[in-house]
Amino acid sequence: MVAAREPTGVSEFDATLTAIVERAARLAEADVVIARIADENGGLVAHAVHARSESVRAELEGSRIDADAAPTDEEAGLEELPQSLQLTADRVGAVDMLRLPVHENGSLIGSVELMRTRAEFDDLQVALARAAADEVALAWRAYVGEPGRATRDPLELAGDALAAGSAETHAADQVAHLAAEATDANACLVWRYEEGQDPALAALTGPDSGAAPAYALEVVQRARDSREPATLEPVGDPGWLVTLRLGEPPVGALQLLFGQEPDATGPLLPRLTTFAVRAAHALRTNERRRILAVDLDRTRALLTIVGQAIAELSLSHTLDTAVERVRDLLTVESLAVYLADDRERLETAAEHGLTGPHVRIGERLLELALGPARGRGLVLVEDATSDPRLNAARDAIEEIGIEAAIGVPLRAGEQLIGLLAVYPERGRTLTENEEALLRALVAQLAVAVQNAQLHEKVERESGEAKRARDEEAEVSRRLRALYEITRSFTESLSLEEAFDVVVRTIVEELDVDAAVLRIPHERGDALVPVATHVREERLSEPLRQIMSLPQPISTVRPRAYRSGEVVELNAETARALGPAHEPLIPFLDQGSTGAVIPLAAHDRILGTLTLLSLRIEQPVGADTLAAAVSIAGPTALALDNARLQQQRKEFTETMQNTLLPRSRPKLLGLEIGAVYEPSTAVEVGGDVYDFLELADGRLAVVLGDVTGHGIDAAADMAMAKFVFRSLAREHPEPADFLAAANEVVLGEIAASKFITLLYLTVDPETGELACASAGHPPPRVVRPGSAPEPVEVAGLALGIDRAQTYETARVQLEPGATAVLYTDGLPEARREGELYGESRLNAVLAANADLDAQGIAEALVQDCRSFAGELGDDLAVVVLKRLG
Repeated sequence: MVAAREPTGVSEFDATLTAIVERAARLAEADVVIARIADENGGLVAHAVHARSESVRAELEGSRIDADAAPTDEEAGLEELPQSLQLTADRVGAVDMLRLPVHENGSLIGSVELMRTRAEFDDLQVALARAAADEVALAWRAYVGEPGRATRDPLELAGDALAAGSAETHAADQVAHLAAEATDANACLVWRYEEGQDPALAALTGPDSGAAPAYALEVVQRARDSREPATLEPVGDPGWLVTLRLGEPPVGALQLLFGQEPDATGPLLPRLTTFAVRAAHALRTNERRRILAVDLDRTRALLTIVGQAIAELSLSHTLDTAVERVRDLLTVESLAVYLADDRERLETAAEHGLTGPHVRIGERLLELALGPARGRGLVLVEDATSDPRLNAARDAIEEIGIEAAIGVPLRAGEQLIGLLAVYPERGRTLTENEEALLRALVAQLAVAVQNAQLHEKVERESGEAKRARDEEAEVSRRLRALYEITRSFTESLSLEEAFDVVVRTIVEELDVDAAVLRIPHERGDALVPVATHVREERLSEPLRQIMSLPQPISTVRPRAYRSGEVVELNAETARALGPAHEPLIPFLDQGSTGAVIPLAAHDRILGTLTLLSLRIEQPVGADTLAAAVSIAGPTALALDNARLQQQRKEFTETMQNTLLPRSRPKLLGLEIGAVYEPSTAVEVGGDVYDFLELADGRLAVVLGDVTGHGIDAAADMAMAKFVFRSLAREHPEPADFLAAANEVVLGEIAASKFITLLYLTVDPETGELACASAGHPPPRVVRPGSAPEPVEVAGLALGIDRAQTYETARVQLEPGATAVLYTDGLPEARREGELYGESRLNAVLAANADLDAQGIAEALVQDCRSFAGELGDDLAVVVLKRLG
C-alpha cells in the first residue's frame, strides 16, 4: 500500500480531483461520485465528492474507508459494501454502484466510487468510470507521486495523458500539443489519412509552426507507402524532420521539426515510436467517438421531431419541422413532403430547394416504393439521369436537374399518408444507421401528419353538438396516435424498464407524489405490483411498503375495470377496492387524493395504475387524470402487445415442430438417426429435413436450410417440405430432383431469399448412395477404421437463378459405414469468434463411429453445444448407418 504524502500543491491536486469527479458524474450519469486517496495507514480518504444533495456531499467529504475494506478489483452492485457506503447507498436510493481501484506500480493509491439511482450502469458508463479512475492515477502521478521515485519521461506522461483523455478531447490537437511540449520540438504536425485522398493536416502547433517546410506533405506521402515506423531527414534551413507512422495500418502521421539533428541512436526515436502507438489509439478512439456523436445527434433530432409533433397540432408546422430535420440529418438541400388525396394522388405539402414539376418524380418514386421496393420500405436511386426505373418522369428530372432520389412512403397503419422524397447529389447512398433512422422518422411523421390532419378537420367543423362528438373521437384518435409515436421507444426497452419509465413519468410529469403499476399474477388471482416510484427519497421506503401490496382480483368489480373508467380514490372507494388500497384511507381522510386507472384491452384486465398526491394544494384533479389516461392507453397496448408476442412465439414454434418428421422409416439393413437443435437467439430457424421411401426400395433423404427466421422461415420450410414430397417420386435421381425443385422454388420464394438443399438416395440392399447439393454443406462418409471423408458435391442454392444443372455423386456404403448430413449451424457455431469447424466435426465422428445412428447424431450435437454454449443458429443432423 502506498500512502499519499502531503505536497505543497495539495490544493491543486484536490481541485483536479474535483474536476474529474464532476466530469465523471456528467458523462456516466451518476448521482454520487467519490475520489479517494490512500493515507499513511492504507485507508482511503475522500478528497473530492459529487452529490446531488448538499448534505450527502458534506457527509462524504473527508470520509474514510479502512484498508481491509478497500477494493482490490473492480466491483459492481450493492452487495457486501463497507458500512459507511451502505448507509449512503440506502440514503440516496442507489440501485447500482461501481467501485474501481486506482493502482500505481502494483500498489493501491486510491479508488473511485459511483452510485446511480435510476438504473444500473451500462457498458459505456462503466467504460467512462474506468477512464475517470485512470485520470485519478494520472493526477496522483503529477501532483503527489511516490517519494524518492525518479522523474518519469515526459513522452511517457504524454502517452498516459492521451490514454486518460476524456470523450470531449480533440485528439489531433492534443497529440500535437503533448508531443511538442514533451520533446521541445520547434513545430509539430498531425496528418490524417483518408482512403483515395491526399493526407489532410489535422493539427499544427509549436513555437515555429510557421516554419514548417512546404514539402512536409511530400514526406508524409512517402511515409504513407513506407513500412518504416519512423524516419529522420534534413529539411534545409528549418532543421530536421522526424516522421512517425500512426498505427498499422496507419491512420495518419506525426511530424516533429527540430532545429538540430536528433541522435538517431539515442533514446528519442524509440520513445517517440511508443508515443506514436498511443497517439494512433487516441485518434482511432476519437473517430469512434465522433461517429457515436453523429449518431447521437441524429437520434436527438428524431426525438425533437417526435416531441414537437406531439406538442404542435399544426400540419404546416409539423411538415416544416420534418423537412428541416431531414435536411440536417442527411445533409441535403432538395427535398419535399407530398401528401396523398383520397385517390392517392400526391400534392406538395412542404418543400425546400425545389422548383418545377417535381411532383411527377414523387409519384413515380411512390409507385416504386409500393411495388418492387415494398419489402425494403424505401426506394433509392443513386443516378436519376440514367436509371430506367425513372423513365416515366425523365423530362421532369432533366428540367429540374435531379441527380439522385430517395423515396419513403408515409403510412399510418394501412392508410397511405404521402411520401417523403429526398433529392441528393448523384451517387449518394444511405448508411445502415441513416436508413433505419429515416424509416423511424417517417413512421412518426406519418402519425403526426395524420394527427394534425384530424385536428385541422375538427377545427373546420362547426356546431356544438357535432363538435362534442368529434372531440370525443379525437381524444380516442390522439391516444392511438400517441401510442404509434411512442411505440418505437417502448419496444426498445425491456418490459421491466418500460414499467419503471411509466411510473416515473407519471410522478415527474404529472407532479404527483407516488405511482404504482400492477399487472395480473400468472395464476390470475391477483394484481401484483411490478413498478413503484416515489418522488421524495425520505418518503420512498414507507410509501413503497404501503403501495406495493397485491390486489386480489376477486374483490374487484370486473365491469368497472373493463369499462376503462377511472376510479377516484376516497375512503369509501379505497375500502371497496380491498387490501391493496385500504392502507391509503388514513391519508385520504386527511385530504390526500388519488385515483386508480385500469389498463384494459380486448375485454381483458391488463393492469392498473394507482396515483397518489399527499399535498392538499396539488390534488389529483381532472387535468391530471386526463394526462394520466393519455399515458395509460399506450401502456395497455404495450402490455397486450407483449402478450401477443408470446402467443406468436408459441405459434411459430408449434408450426416448426409440425414440419419436422414425427417418425423415421424402418428399413432392413439401415439405421436412421436425426437431431434438431433450435437456436437460443432466434424464435424459429429455417432448418428442415424429411425422409421418403421410393417405389424401388431406396430411401430418399432431404436436408435444407431456409434463409431467415420466424414465421416467414417456417412458411418457406413448409414449402420446401412440400417440394420434396411432391417431386421426389417423379424425379428420384438427385440431380434431376434439384433441377426440378429449383424451378418450383423460384416461383414461390421471395426475391431476396434462397434455400440450400442436400438430396440423396440410399439403397439399403446394395449400399449405393447417390447425392447432389444445392449450395449445402456436403455429407460426410465414415467407414470402419477410416477417417471421415466428404462427398464431393456442389451446386447453386435453390431460388437464385433458373435452368440450373446439378451433378450426382455416387459412393458405396459398406456394412458399418455411416453417412452424416448436417446444416451450416454445426460447423459455423462459435465460441468467442472461434468456429466449431470441420476438424472438430471429423474428430467427434471418428471417436463415436461405433455408436448407432441416433447415438452418433446426439454425440455430434452435444459436442457442438458444449463447445459453443448458447447456439446462435439452429442446426440439424441426419445420420444413415448401414448394418452388416
